[in-house]
Amino acid sequence: MHTLQRTRKSLIRLVHWRIWRGRMLVWLAAALAALMIVMFARMVDLAIDGFNHLRQLAPWSPLLLTGGGGMLIAWLTQRYFKGAQGSGIPQVIAALHIPDDAPGKRFLVSWRIAAGKILLGSAALGCGFSSGREGPSVQVGASLMYAVRHVLPRRFPVQPQHLILAGGAAGIAAAFNTPLAGIVFAIEELGRKFEERTNGVLLTAIILAGVISISLQGNYTYFGRLAVTVVDSRLALPILLSGIIAGLCGGIFSRLMLLGAKPWPGKLGWLKSRRPVLFAGLCGLLVAVLGLLSAGAAHGSGYLPTQQALSGSAPLPFLYAFEKMAATLFSYFAGIPGGIFAPSLAVGAGLGQDLASLNLVDINAAAWIALCMAAFLAAVTQAPITSFVIVMEMIDGHAMVISLIAAAFLASLVSRAISPLLYHSLAQGFITRDLTTATSPARH
Repeated sequence: MHTLQRTRKSLIRLVHWRIWRGRMLVWLAAALAALMIVMFARMVDLAIDGFNHLRQLAPWSPLLLTGGGGMLIAWLTQRYFKGAQGSGIPQVIAALHIPDDAPGKRFLVSWRIAAGKILLGSAALGCGFSSGREGPSVQVGASLMYAVRHVLPRRFPVQPQHLILAGGAAGIAAAFNTPLAGIVFAIEELGRKFEERTNGVLLTAIILAGVISISLQGNYTYFGRLAVTVVDSRLALPILLSGIIAGLCGGIFSRLMLLGAKPWPGKLGWLKSRRPVLFAGLCGLLVAVLGLLSAGAAHGSGYLPTQQALSGSAPLPFLYAFEKMAATLFSYFAGIPGGIFAPSLAVGAGLGQDLASLNLVDINAAAWIALCMAAFLAAVTQAPITSFVIVMEMIDGHAMVISLIAAAFLASLVSRAISPLLYHSLAQGFITRDLTTATSPARH
């Protein structure tokens, strides 16, 4: 009898040890992902500062650097880091739907992809392309968390897909310095739902990544704080106009991105498919031209000109929003690593400033900018909850929350009438490509 009791206690201790060992490994992976994403952020800041310094010394330098750098980055992506191109969020969504033994899984989430995303994503911004690091951070986080699957205890109640989900959400949490945005993003965009038995360990991993980011970088936001001074009925017209105009622009932007992922007709299509490195150079040259036309504002993630506009030190150029949209599209067409979250927020800020300049309502420009930032991001991603949560974190006080929610959901509805879900449509291309590879006859 005593022997059976001792055996039972030993088994219980063994099970508890396995569970806690699994949890510790997941949390360590989340901490590592956060550290890598913070390092990525520092590399991006240095790359952008270097590009801006060079541009000030030689204003014509982007004509060489953005085009030539784009060719080199595109070649490296195609040769060594295939699967690291673009935002990275579609790849993570595709990885959630592809079995672990699928041949294309390693092109979606892996250590190699994480390294390529960080190195080439930083290089792209250092060459002046219009992109962000938030989407790439999702793929980096998912790749690093997925790598821990081999060392988890047997029968630990976290599957590889759960690790991808948590890693992607941890990437958003660390990139935006807000755990709440990571949790919402995981539910709304990546997984749509959590399984009850893995809810706790995944949530703590996401929160841990955000906390580590805040600890290392401080409780700050890249765009600063928006001092909104009005939250009364005067916001009705700004909400309506922001939702409709940003929704239309965001829907068209998403539609163009989806068209860019499809085969193009004519000589341009031939150049894009058969000479992708040369095509990337052409796209880089177009981004450089837009940078010259906008006095450099079209380059980079859009953080600096948006910060200056919000602080009142330097207003955004008129129609900056459309120059930034074009530069971001060309950067995406180039097939280099880079996201669209930060450029989308910058485009929204430009739309908000343009609408504020019309003096339609007696409210400050910050309210217009906040509404349009949330609305345009919601229209592009069609993830309105994530969008208003991200912008909400930038506002002193949460009095405008209801207004942000209204603008984001209205813009998302308008966008859906123009374009299907952007990330999920792009993810379907990766899923289809993997299925085609799996079913095609082997070559000997």
